[in-house]
Amino acid sequence: MTTTQSNQRPPLPPFSRESAAQKVRMAEDGWNSRDPQRVSMVYTEDSQWRNRAEFPRGRAQIVEFLTRKWARELDYRLIKELWAFEGNRIAVRFAYEWHDADGQWFRSYGNENWQFDTNGLMELRYASINDLAIIEAERKFHWPLGRRPDDHLSLSALGL
Repeated sequence: MTTTQSNQRPPLPPFSRESAAQKVRMAEDGWNSRDPQRVSMVYTEDSQWRNRAEFPRGRAQIVEFLTRKWARELDYRLIKELWAFEGNRIAVRFAYEWHDADGQWFRSYGNENWQFDTNGLMELRYASINDLAIIEAERKFHWPLGRRPDDHLSLSALGL
């Protein structure tokens, strides 16, 4: 495959601490858009996922998965944090808050392992996630839907 800038998603591997942190924030911003088509474009066309007990393969299945996810996980707000990086791999920890159709709030905690191709597209994504039912008063993510404000506390600062 010929590499062109139009199919690259900088920053590109190998990652530095700064470029890995930038990649993590860009991923967080994309997921907070709750736009399945937009999010799918940062993955290779044949990207392989493990998300809980689901195994989407390729962009079309990623879009289907995310469409279902955000139809069920309402008022979704996510924070990701860089855990480790080396070469073309990044490890992330995250938490997100959401509620179901009955109004029950949850905070979901997890870890992701990412592997990128030379164009900066994610080819592998392995996610392990646990859900904790919370009451609305326990919520910590209160920004308006969309991108987390730059001055909002990180997971570490929130003690999560």
